[in-house]
Amino acid sequence: MIKIYQYGEVSKDEIFARDNIAPDVESVVAEIIANVVKNGDEALYEYARRFDKAELSSLEVTEAEIDEAFARVEPEFLDILREAAANIRSFHEKQVRNSFVMNDKQGVVMGQKVMPIEKVGLYVPGGTAAYPSTVLMDSIPAKIAGCREIVIVTPPGKDGKVNPVILAAAKIAGVDRIFKVGGAQAVAALAYGTESIPKVDKIVGPGNAFVAEAKKQVFGKVSIDMIAGPSEILVVADATCNPVFVAADLLSQAEHDKMASAVLVTDTVELAEAVRDELERQIPLLSRSEIARASIDNNGKIIVAKDNLMLAIDIANEIAPEHLELCVDNPFDYLDQIRHAGSIFMGKYCPEALGDYFAGPNHTLPTSGTARFSSPLSVDDFVKKSQFTYFTPEALSAVAQKVSYFAKQEGLDAHAKSATVRFEK
Repeated sequence: MIKIYQYGEVSKDEIFARDNIAPDVESVVAEIIANVVKNGDEALYEYARRFDKAELSSLEVTEAEIDEAFARVEPEFLDILREAAANIRSFHEKQVRNSFVMNDKQGVVMGQKVMPIEKVGLYVPGGTAAYPSTVLMDSIPAKIAGCREIVIVTPPGKDGKVNPVILAAAKIAGVDRIFKVGGAQAVAALAYGTESIPKVDKIVGPGNAFVAEAKKQVFGKVSIDMIAGPSEILVVADATCNPVFVAADLLSQAEHDKMASAVLVTDTVELAEAVRDELERQIPLLSRSEIARASIDNNGKIIVAKDNLMLAIDIANEIAPEHLELCVDNPFDYLDQIRHAGSIFMGKYCPEALGDYFAGPNHTLPTSGTARFSSPLSVDDFVKKSQFTYFTPEALSAVAQKVSYFAKQEGLDAHAKSATVRFEK
């Protein structure tokens, strides 16, 4: 049963305390990466047999497999995927940055070029559930950015095939290549390349503890989006909220995995108790009730900031959750008070599931309090920038002595000389 606390009884660390990751994850992942670097595809086939129980004839998904999968998906769901993709595309097109040029000083031209990252790898989780939503959320911003090659890695089933809804979403999004590889070995393959899988410049997408650790270990060899932890939801709810709705929203994240965290912050004890009771009613009805039960019992919290909705919002800011629901009347009155959250859902008819699948804003979000300094996945994650500078002889002559003086303050005589040598007799 979820725990109820009066504010002040628990620290932020306790609010988001979770079972520790197994201590051997780091060393296990390092061993997997080393094996993939040394043995390439051979290691990937072996890991498919060991971890996925799949005997693969090839690592790459063929066009025939994609077409077959597309034909197997219900037409109604294909239409929903297309509409969701359009919503995601429309939102992310607003994020596109432009290059700029400055020439307001005589003889000086400066500017910045915004260019797409050439090759990106997208990790799409498999295993306990298939996530076509992740395919759309991660690939569409990359397409908008203009990435030359977009590659998906995702675990195969025991039959050696990728879930058809993932392949359908990839086709709708315009992904270039798909490989039947999951886990830390997939991250290693993207970072270093193998005979079949191309080396990419950046890896994005969520995964389990092994995937997160692998992304951490290859960072520097390639870029990554973030180190994603277990899913989180924090609901700020006032006394007028329907406890049935609030409980359902909390469970929408609790069913992800046993490490997921669901927190309610409310200004009334009555709502806290009603939501607790409603959780007990709804959990047994879920197909993933065992997972949701473990998440709610181990990581769930209800925090009561009695008669003080602004204190509830302060608590939310302190926690900096991945998903924040403002289940209050007039939510836009409070939007400017939210300083730390990955994605904010406004009002009593905006469940977090809207953001997971359909509305348009991205669902790959900072977790574990990193919303204090990180942002949702966006087009910005798939571009890089170069800057350029041009000075005429006259423009350089006007500032050469100042550059030289500055360089000498840092004890760098060659720097100083390079600015003035062009004007010596």
